[in-house]
Amino acid sequence: MEMDEESNPMSTSPTNTNPTSTNPREPWQDHQTPDPYGDMGEITGLVAKSGTVNEAGPAPSREGIVEALKTVYDPEIPVDIYELGLVYEIDIADTGNIKINMTLTAPGCPVAGILPQQVADAAASVTESGEVEVYLVWDPPWDMERMSEEAKLALGFF
Repeated sequence: MEMDEESNPMSTSPTNTNPTSTNPREPWQDHQTPDPYGDMGEITGLVAKSGTVNEAGPAPSREGIVEALKTVYDPEIPVDIYELGLVYEIDIADTGNIKINMTLTAPGCPVAGILPQQVADAAASVTESGEVEVYLVWDPPWDMERMSEEAKLALGFF
């Protein structure tokens, strides 16, 4: 029986970039690296990057970054990712480079492949932002208590 590339688990197609693995890979897995800080729970790795590395400041304001993140929505939920409580940490270096730790509502979230990149691009769009790195974390797990009052109201939890 002949196997086409799609049914061959040893295929080197974009969904399986490791020819020795029988497990398909998602595109964002190519960026998985350990978190150098280790202070925000269990980091699964770097999942998105945007912008250009700054060697010197000035740095953008935290408020500006938060406002940019509020433009990113999970397409299944009519509330932005910041108000949903998906952003756990925003670390802005004096140089303007930014590290964001975020989570998703569930590990199997269908937007896992696109949402972190949207977050990185939104933060990088802020004036004076340098390189933005987005790390995906699962600890602590997200729950509805992390939502803002505004998000709970929008979703009818009051």
